[in-house]
Amino acid sequence: MPARLRPTAPIAADAILVGDPGRALMLAQALLEQPKMSNHARGLWGYSGRTPAGHELSLQATGMGGPSAALVLADLAELGVRRAIRIGTCAAIAPGLELGQLLAVSEAHALGGPGGSDGAAVAPDATLAARLRERLGADGRTATVASLDVLHIHGTTAVAAGEAADMQTAALLARGRELGVAVAAALIVTATSAGELDDAATEAAAERAGIAASAVLSS
Repeated sequence: MPARLRPTAPIAADAILVGDPGRALMLAQALLEQPKMSNHARGLWGYSGRTPAGHELSLQATGMGGPSAALVLADLAELGVRRAIRIGTCAAIAPGLELGQLLAVSEAHALGGPGGSDGAAVAPDATLAARLRERLGADGRTATVASLDVLHIHGTTAVAAGEAADMQTAALLARGRELGVAVAAALIVTATSAGELDDAATEAAAERAGIAASAVLSS
């Protein structure tokens, strides 16, 4: 039995990962027919079920920060997950990114946590990333991301390392590579110099990203 997750229902080989447990529930209700709660240990809510197309899919919360996400992914790998797409939020660093925009991560730079701290680039699974970018279509664009221990943008390192900043993507990509799990990521721009995205708009964007991720994993 994995150290952190205590599943009470089967876990699918394909999973969508989100930080927020509430978002895991929202996406499970939006993407699955009759979703079943598969985990509630440590507040890391997880759900499994079938998509309308009949594909087995799990939705799993990963908590906050890279260390939590990496540990959850290791447990999921032990439970049989082989492909995963992260749907998360990020803060814009580069000019031109708009609130609510969806970003398909082309590479992540770890600036702390289990992904490392030297800013080295970690790439997503090439096949998943390409399919995700295609599915997002005009609703998204590719971007690099800097993953930080704390989401406080300062200095020039983060700016040089990514167009946006988050807390989990580099850790998940790096850990996925170690575990043999194909991982890609789609991020929602929820903060720019102009302000922050409200909750309703964030959830709407997360659902759009979830639909795209589900389609990629079903193909």
